[in-house]
Amino acid sequence: MDGIGTRREKVTHSLQGLKAAALLVSNPTNIRYLTGFTGEDAALLVTSDRAVLVSDGRFAKQIEQECPDLDVQIRAMNQTLIEAIGAICRKLKLGSLAFEAHALSVAEHLSLREKLPAVEMTATSGLVEAFRAIKDADEVAAIREAIGYAERAFVMLRNGLRRGETEKDVADALEGYLRRCGASAASFPPIVAVGERAALPHARPTAEARIGDADFVLIDWGATGRPYKSDLTRVLVTGKVTPKFEKVYRAVLAAQERGIAAIRPGAIAREVDAEARSVIEEAGFGRFFSHGLGHGLGMDIHEAPRLRKGGEETLQAGMVVTVEPGIYLPGWGGVRIEDDVLVTPDGCEVLTHVPRSLDASRVN
Repeated sequence: MDGIGTRREKVTHSLQGLKAAALLVSNPTNIRYLTGFTGEDAALLVTSDRAVLVSDGRFAKQIEQECPDLDVQIRAMNQTLIEAIGAICRKLKLGSLAFEAHALSVAEHLSLREKLPAVEMTATSGLVEAFRAIKDADEVAAIREAIGYAERAFVMLRNGLRRGETEKDVADALEGYLRRCGASAASFPPIVAVGERAALPHARPTAEARIGDADFVLIDWGATGRPYKSDLTRVLVTGKVTPKFEKVYRAVLAAQERGIAAIRPGAIAREVDAEARSVIEEAGFGRFFSHGLGHGLGMDIHEAPRLRKGGEETLQAGMVVTVEPGIYLPGWGGVRIEDDVLVTPDGCEVLTHVPRSLDASRVN
């Protein structure tokens, strides 16, 4: 059985615990994970002995190429996706059906219940995502590939960075470099934030703020590969290293190193977060670290597990997480350092290789 077939088999085995005859998968990323289909307007029905992909005529040839061994139902032009799903459920005489509560809209749910009044429907959340959290060797290789695209693009950006360029200029150039290096796209719209704008963790690049307006710029970027993603953040010094900047930078770097050192199988998400957070608190900046330490990474830019306060997830070998502590000081700016880390059977491996030291952050 191939990797995708093994994934579907795991979902099949989970049906018994759900006490459902089938699972309706509506999340497009989950559908791709379980079938390899890269299109849209589809649904996947997984039962104890089969998996049926439902789509329409626009994707018939694509499905034939991408999923040659899959049972496929191409709905009629005058039939909605929900109507097609209902017809298949009736044909299979399903008595119960689980569905992804986060992916099926209220309107779709009501419509499906109307078409299947005798079917017991159960809402689920995070079932396929839990399987996705643990990557196999091919998935880890794809993430490494996406990291390579991102790192090569960053070298190109850094070498060409010029004073006077706007944040938007830099972000636009970075997206182009990512594609030139092999990525299909950026993982997300790059964040380029100069000076005090770096105090906004998700700052949107502007056409007003320019490189050189302040002593530093924060860049958060990533690459989408096939189709796995990467996610990195670095701060580049384009002016002077002030005592305040050095203190903040070293606190963030030390926090990241402490967090990475805590990553291993069996570690609890909140404990890893606490290790890094304690460093920032000891430096006097605790209230300025306003988000979790990191998140899972894979086909989506944000996946399970979540490294955060109160996080109860247990880390397992095969998980890939970001470690991205930050300090954000309103009116001054922010520093965040982010790397992608693989949980290994005996600890962890930092997959990203862009230098993190203070000296390495200086742009000549």
